[in-house]
Amino acid sequence: MSTDLLKTFFSLEGRRGIVTGASSGIGLAVASLLVDAGATVYNLSRTARHEQHVDYNVNPGIIHIATDLNDSENTRRSIEQVIGDQPLDFLINNAGITKRVKAEEVTPDWWRQIHALNVDAPFFISQCCFNALKASHHVGRIVNISSMAAHLGFAEVSPYCSTKSAIMGITRGLAVEWAGENILVNAVAPGWIKTNMTATVADPDRLKKILERMPLHRYGHVRNELATTIWFLVSDAAKYITGQEIAVDGGALSYGF
Repeated sequence: MSTDLLKTFFSLEGRRGIVTGASSGIGLAVASLLVDAGATVYNLSRTARHEQHVDYNVNPGIIHIATDLNDSENTRRSIEQVIGDQPLDFLINNAGITKRVKAEEVTPDWWRQIHALNVDAPFFISQCCFNALKASHHVGRIVNISSMAAHLGFAEVSPYCSTKSAIMGITRGLAVEWAGENILVNAVAPGWIKTNMTATVADPDRLKKILERMPLHRYGHVRNELATTIWFLVSDAAKYITGQEIAVDGGALSYGF
C-alpha cells in the first residue's frame, strides 16, 4: 500500500488537540496514538502524568497539564494555555467516572458529582474550544466517549447510564448546530475494554456472563482496537461523518443483553 495514500488520509502532522483524562485508560491510549500519528496532544487531567503499566509503548510526547475538570475556571485557564492564539484541530472528551452503587442507595452528592464530570464538563469544554475548533484548517473535530450504557441498562450504575445517554444527546445537538461552523461532532461507545474503570464494575462472575453473551467473547484492546477508531474520526478519512456514534464493542450491541 502506498505510504503517500496513508499519509493523505491518516497523517495528523501539524495538528493540535486536547484529550481529557489522558493519564490512564482510554484517554492515555488515544493521546499516545494521536501523537504517534503526528499530532501535538495536550492531556488535561487532575494528574499531570500517566500510568506506567500498560501493554503498549506510551509516546513520551504527550503534554500534560494538571487540570481539575470539575473547576470551570481552572479548566478555562488550561484551555486558554493550550490554544493561545492558534486554531485547535480536535477535542476528545474522554474523562469520566463511575462506581457500582445500588439505585436505591445513590446519594444526591454522587448524582451531582458524576453528572458534573461526565456531562457538564464535556459540554462546557466543547463550548470553550468552539472558536479555536471553528478556526481549524483541517475541519475541527469533537469526539465524545460514550458507552454501551447509553443504550443498555446495567444494574448498579444507573447514574452512569444517565450520563452516557446525555452525552449522545449533546453529540447529536452539537453536530447539527455546529455543522456549518467547520466542526464535526461524533461519539465512540467502547464495549468491554480492559481499563481500571471496567475493573471497578466487573467482578469475575459478572465479567464471565458479559463475555459469554458477546459475539467476540473477549475484551477489546484499548490502543489497537479502540483508540484507532478515534484516530479515524479526527483524520481526513472521516470528513463526511458527523452526529454519529461508533460502537467498538465486539458486537455486544448487535447481540443484545
